[in-house]
Amino acid sequence: MELRQLRYFVEVAEREHMTEAADHLHVAQSAISLQIAKLEDELGVMLFERVGRNLKLTDIGKTFLVHVKQALQAIDYAKEKVDQYLDPEYGTVKIGYPSSFVNHLLPTIISNFKVIHPTVSFHLRQGSYAYLSKAVKSGDINISFLGPTPPEDSDIRVDILFSEKFSALVPLLHPLSDRDHIQLSELKEEDFVLFSEGYILRKIAIDACKSAGFFPRITSEGEDIDAIKGLVSAGIGVSILPENTLISNIPRMTKKIAISFPEVKRTVGIITPKTRELAPSEKIFHQFVVDFFTKLERFQ
Repeated sequence: MELRQLRYFVEVAEREHMTEAADHLHVAQSAISLQIAKLEDELGVMLFERVGRNLKLTDIGKTFLVHVKQALQAIDYAKEKVDQYLDPEYGTVKIGYPSSFVNHLLPTIISNFKVIHPTVSFHLRQGSYAYLSKAVKSGDINISFLGPTPPEDSDIRVDILFSEKFSALVPLLHPLSDRDHIQLSELKEEDFVLFSEGYILRKIAIDACKSAGFFPRITSEGEDIDAIKGLVSAGIGVSILPENTLISNIPRMTKKIAISFPEVKRTVGIITPKTRELAPSEKIFHQFVVDFFTKLERFQ
């Protein structure tokens, strides 16, 4: 059973006339007759019966037509998706990202990209550090932002985009809120609001406190940046957060304070698979991101 046979069959069935179908398809009538005959032989049934000068579908022909049209629509849709995939200006870019990128970094990148490539679509998936690394390796997604960047290995390519510092976030009425800089050790007696177990930002904060000579007293936990900020704003405790989460987004009733010692920072980058080729639209997005931060670094 060939695709052209099915298309010939639908055309003849809808026009009920072999010659009209041939004219519309710009194919010789004999060619259509031959293919319809082959289709009927393969199926073992008569699809048409002649009524005067016209061809009418048999009962089984009517049933066959319904399913063939559905199948052809599915094939046409699949072909359309392939065409979109091959056209970098109409593809879909599937991106993974951690919650710390949602308020500033991701909107900045995508909005600037859409100015140049307005017809590209995005499918965004939030996840933990471990999940995003695994998803790129397994093929669930092809591009993910991560911070800190993992070591490059045989499965993933790592492009470091920039390095960012962490700051302390304290309630507005905190005794240290009038300071612009503090040493992290000055928070050793404080209650801390950190991410839940398993989140990389929790580990960064704990490791920083350890390097300052104490283990943080964690009294509250959250699973996204807004939850952490909200708890600090409510006076529940203090936290340590990356700079990009606090750009133009410091909640009311809180104060951001720079940490002078020890320096707390992370690398931020984008990871892609080494074992799979990116789709055309993914390639232009990846290159855009790398170029975008290269240009920013030049002007800093």
